[in-house]
Amino acid sequence: MIVRTAIRLAVVAVAATAALVPLPATAVERWYSTGLYPLLQARLTAVTNQVPIALLDLALLAVLGAGVWRFARLRRRAGLLRATGSAAVGLMTAGAIVYLTFLAVWGLNYRRVPLDRKVEFDASRVTPAAVRRLARASVARVNALHPAAHRAVPGDGGLDAAFVAAQRRLGGGAATVTGVPKRSALELYFRWAAIDGMTAPFFLEVILNPDVLPIERPYVLAHEWAHLAGYAHEDEANLVAWLTCLEGDALAQYSGWMAIYGLAAAAVPRDERVAIAAALEAGPRRDLEALRARYLRSAPAVRRVARETYDAYLRANRVEEGAASYGEVIRLILGAGEQHGWAPRAIANGSPAVHR
Repeated sequence: MIVRTAIRLAVVAVAATAALVPLPATAVERWYSTGLYPLLQARLTAVTNQVPIALLDLALLAVLGAGVWRFARLRRRAGLLRATGSAAVGLMTAGAIVYLTFLAVWGLNYRRVPLDRKVEFDASRVTPAAVRRLARASVARVNALHPAAHRAVPGDGGLDAAFVAAQRRLGGGAATVTGVPKRSALELYFRWAAIDGMTAPFFLEVILNPDVLPIERPYVLAHEWAHLAGYAHEDEANLVAWLTCLEGDALAQYSGWMAIYGLAAAAVPRDERVAIAAALEAGPRRDLEALRARYLRSAPAVRRVARETYDAYLRANRVEEGAASYGEVIRLILGAGEQHGWAPRAIANGSPAVHR
């Protein structure tokens, strides 16, 4: 009993240390994000791709079932009070183990070198005028791409190659094994919470909400693939997703520009937003209405709780902006992309990024 207690305390202490003690971003980048992690990801995702169902579902069922069985067993043997106390200690230990596993399998990517230090980034380019230019450019692109995008046959073919090209543009090295999009028993929750997709960090598998529209799917899927590639921060995953769409077919390009239109338009004052939206043609307007209709099928209370929970999760992983970091992709595009046709590039010849 004493040895077991000591082991539990040691596990909890290690997890607390891992959570609180900062690690040098350059060391995480070299040894983990571009070293160990790509090797692990390639092997683990290749295996989970062979399983047609979401392993996350099985894991949740197994954990829930084991927890209920163990608590019932302890209650019969030792009574409710002791069973509750033992369950609390067990939960703390299990939580520590889960957290350490999360860090090892994927979570350390939150501590890698930020992407804005690896591309030609200049903060002085991030201005209200630049946001307006991007919003207007996105309107022009969705208007032009709408006919071809709606003639395209929906599917994920070709998106893999576009994803590889996007990573190369950002200086990516090791090839990422893209995840086969899966469905989940959590689909109803996804609908109520307005969650489009997720990357399960323990299995490195991709789960998509089946309600995602064809015009959304390329961007959403590429976003989850970006997480698989080790881009943990939402703004960075959004950037990779957008660059992937730019390298894809008409539907993928339309998907990417529609996503950026929504984020850029939200970043300008309301009166300017109305004026910019007035330039949208009938086709893109209908698509935006369809997107809004899908969003309105979610449940406000569930959506709010899900967002607050995810916001807390991101902040716990040292993402200061929390859930608001989704929109930070606009900052990356403007600071590192406008001079290259809106598509950021990696730093040439190892030159330092410009931060003004």
